[in-house]
Parts: sequence; C-alpha cells; structure tokens
Amino acid sequence: MFEAFIDGLLAILQLKPFLCMLIGAAVGFCVGILPGIGGGTALALMLPFIYKMTPQEAFPFLLGMHSVVATTGDITSVLFGIPGEAITVATIVDGFPMAKKGEAGRALGAVLMSSLVGALFGAAFLALAIPIVRPLVLAIGSPEMFMLILLGLTCISTLSGRGKRGLLLGFLSGGFGFMCSLVGQDQQVGIQRYTFGQLYLWGGLEIIPVTVGLFAIPEVVDLAVRGTSIAHDLPFGKLGKGVSEGVRDTFRHFWLTLRCSLIGSLIGLLPGLGGGVAQWVSYAHATQSARTEEERANFGKGDVRGVLGPGAANNSKEGASLITVVAFGIPSSIGTAILLGAFFILGLMPGPDMLTKHLTLTYSMVWTIVLANVIAVTVSLLFINHLAKLTTVRGSLINPLVLLLCFIGAYTSTNSMSDLVVLLIFGIIGYFMVLYRWPRPPLIIGFLLGNLAETNLYSSVTRYGVHWVYRPKVLIIFMITLAFAFYPFLQKKLFHREVQPDEI
Repeated sequence: MFEAFIDGLLAILQLKPFLCMLIGAAVGFCVGILPGIGGGTALALMLPFIYKMTPQEAFPFLLGMHSVVATTGDITSVLFGIPGEAITVATIVDGFPMAKKGEAGRALGAVLMSSLVGALFGAAFLALAIPIVRPLVLAIGSPEMFMLILLGLTCISTLSGRGKRGLLLGFLSGGFGFMCSLVGQDQQVGIQRYTFGQLYLWGGLEIIPVTVGLFAIPEVVDLAVRGTSIAHDLPFGKLGKGVSEGVRDTFRHFWLTLRCSLIGSLIGLLPGLGGGVAQWVSYAHATQSARTEEERANFGKGDVRGVLGPGAANNSKEGASLITVVAFGIPSSIGTAILLGAFFILGLMPGPDMLTKHLTLTYSMVWTIVLANVIAVTVSLLFINHLAKLTTVRGSLINPLVLLLCFIGAYTSTNSMSDLVVLLIFGIIGYFMVLYRWPRPPLIIGFLLGNLAETNLYSSVTRYGVHWVYRPKVLIIFMITLAFAFYPFLQKKLFHREVQPDEI
C-alpha cells in the first residue's frame, strides 16, 4: 500500500502527467475566476481532449482543473459579491463585506489559505480511506452495486428542489436520464431501443454531446442575454495590503479550519449533497464558534471566520467525494459525474480494480489534488492584483470561445454531424430546464449510471434470481435509500421548514 502511495507521487511527477496537470490547473484557474462557465461545464468541454491520452495523463489534466476551480471561485465571491462557482456562495456572506471595508486582501488571503488546508485535508482523507474502503468494495456484489446506484440517484434527486414538487422533478429528471441511457442496442441480447431507424443511435447517445449541451449551452445563452461584462461596475477594496494577515488568520483559527475541513470531507462522502451544502453547514459551524452575542452579530458584516469555514469545507469535500466515485462508481456532484464519464471513456471501471490493479493510479489522483492546489494558491497569492482584472472581461468575448469548444468537443466524439444535433437538442432541453427550474444533475447522473445499473441488475437476476432482493446488504441499502427519499418531508415536519436546494 505504501509502495503504491509513493509510486503515485512518482507517476504524477513525470514530465507528461505533470504538464497535463499544470494545463488543467491553468484552465480551472481561469474558469473559477470567471463566473458563468462553471466547473462542471469546463470538465464537460475538456472531455474530448482526453481521447488520445493515457489514464496517467488524463486524470491529472481533469483533476488538476476540477480541484482548482473551487479554490479560485472564491476570489470573485470576495471581490465582487458574485460567486465564481455555485458552490462558493457562502463565501460572499462575510467575504464581500470585508472587501467593502477595504479588507479584500485579508479576506482573499484567508480564503485561499483555508482552501489549501481544506484541499490537503481532503486528499489525506482520501488516502487514508483507501485501505478501509478496499475490503468493503471487495465484499460488494452486483446486487449491492445496483442498490448503491439507486441510492446515489435518490440522494441527488431529493436534494434538487424544494418540497414535494422539487422531489418529483428530481426523480423525473433522473428517470429521463435513465431512459436516455437505454438508447441503442441492449447490451445483453442486442435488441434495438429508441433508435428510430437511425444508425447513429445504435451505439447509444454519446456522453460528451449530451453533457456539453445540457450544461454549456444554457450558460452561453444566459451570458449572451446579460450582454455586459461580468463584474465591470462592481467595487472592490485595495488588494495590496492584508493578504499576509489573512494567511495568519487561517492559522490563528486553525482548529476551526480543521473542523470545517472535516465537515466538508464527511459531506463529500454522501452522494448528492455537494459543495453548497458543505459550505453552508461549515458556515453555520463557524458562527457557533462565537463566544459572545457581539461576536455572533458580527457574522455577515465581515468576520474572517465566516470566510475560513466555507473555504476549507469547499475544498476538503473534493478529495472525499472521489472515494465514492473510485470505489463504487457513484458520483456525489456534477463534477464527479463527469469524471465518472472520463473513467468510461478511458476504458476503466470504478470498483475493485481501482483499489487493486490500478491502485497506483488512484493514489496519483490524491497527489494531483495536493500539487494542483498548492500551485494554484501560490500563484493566486503572488498575482492577486492582476487576477482581479480578469473579471472585467466582456461576455461577448467569452461566448465565441465557449461555443467553439462546444461544437468541436461534440463533433470529435464520433466525428459525426449527428453529434451536433444531439448537442443542440440537449442544449434546448438544458435551457428549458433552467428556465422552469428543473434540476439538471439528476438527469446527467441517471444517464451516466443507467447502463451500469442495467448491467448489475441483469447480473443479479441471472446469478441469484429473485433471491437477490433478500440479501442482507441489499435490504440495508434499500432502507437507507428510503430514508433519503423521505428525509425532506421529515425535516419539514420536524423543523417546520423546507430543505434548501444545492443548485448546480
């Protein structure tokens, strides 16, 4: 195990993987700062570039980008009160008031350093969990895997909207994703399903046109409708002073930072909760650290602890969220769902193989998270003044590049014009889902997990018949699934309030 851990570091330090990680980190750096694109969208746009890569090159590229987005997304949250990412909203509550008071440098120093601590904590959490998860994964059969897939979809469906309507829309969206995954030939007997006589559909819908259309096109339309620069007229404080003070704040409240990192890691293990939930829970914990009513009243007006907690939790959950993807193939967010698609593109199957045959690759993912965040935070602290100017780029300059990447990415999927048709169809679907507040994450996760669920269900029925339903572990997972399904209603009844959704 220790040998694989060291081999993972040596693998990432080789020239090509390290360069791929740097390129990915640079892309994530820009995406995090520029609101409107999103980490999930950036991952979807970059998927076509991994076709010719080896897994040792592709995952540093994708993970380098994925792990940095959350870090740099806090920069615009602090400077302009605009979340660079949907998962960095909680940082605004105290970060933006600090910027208005002329303490933007201190807030940025605090959020960047706490993000680094959180990322290191999450990576360590992932590394230490691998030996524990390994025997657990080996004890999981196809019946349990099928139920875990249903559990993952249930989790993200129940947290995709408010009340009964939100729950219904979440399940309908996930069900539509499952239906889309059935397009093509049946994997067991070869029967055509939903192909409508089109040869292109025999192989099923491709991951990239569906994902890019669903998430990138609506964002392009939204940015075009606004028609202005992202943050041109918004004020920000002086950045030249206070950065070092913010770094010291992280270590001054180090135990709070560690506790919030632990909160983020634990929430990252639960499919469907995401970084938004981790941020708000950690922010609530940070407010509880106030010893007096005067200190508590200062939260929301520029308390540095309100920046440290969300910053740490948002990054620590990234490492923990990879555990369920690598071990069980269950994504916990849209970003990890797209990473799951990368596994399939590269011919890898999440599960026991990733913890045995590909253990070195798994540990290289841990090191990628560590190195990418160290580099990103160092660059941010050194060039923070210049980074602020990037948020004044006009939307009209961003959209053409994003659209070009959309069409190139979709076309290179199978080199067919039909890919562009699928891109546009799912772009329209995604736009109307945003317009009418239908959750998109359940759709893409249902689409990605559909074939895996079908395969495991077929294997379960073939091997065990109807008796697979009575296996103890299946029953336990089924009860947990029911608990997640009815949790929003129980919470509303007990606490007289509805669940706040984690919009992605």
